[in-house]
Amino acid sequence: MASTMPQITPDINFQLKDAGLIAATAAWQVGGSNQIIDLGPGVAWTPFVVSIKLTAIEIASNDELYRLYIQGSTSSTFASTIVQLACIEFGANEVLVGGVDVDSTVGEYLLYGHNDVDGTVYRYLRGYSVISGTIATGANWSAWGGFPTR
Repeated sequence: MASTMPQITPDINFQLKDAGLIAATAAWQVGGSNQIIDLGPGVAWTPFVVSIKLTAIEIASNDELYRLYIQGSTSSTFASTIVQLACIEFGANEVLVGGVDVDSTVGEYLLYGHNDVDGTVYRYLRGYSVISGTIATGANWSAWGGFPTR
């Protein structure tokens, strides 16, 4: 049976985070600089998919929570008008929402979203993580985006 999952068309310019350990709340970086993706002038509603390759995650105190967001903005510097477009969370099952009863593990995860919220199109995208709990080492992941196709 053929898969009904959308295929990802990778975009070399859509790297959101390079590999590296993160232990605090921050915007995602590539090469040591905050990474902001410009979808271009006159952009319309655009679906995206982000591949998150989680290679390490610290869960030692059962209170660690890693929320990974894709944010949009009308500002090229994210100085204002920031919205959450998509979110995925990892961590200890004791703090994950929805009655999850298994700790998060390393692997590849896909996060889907689009850049339109209630009729406002957000030209600029970035990754942002909110990390809480007793964090000693943190988590390591890389993230690349693309555009789903069938």
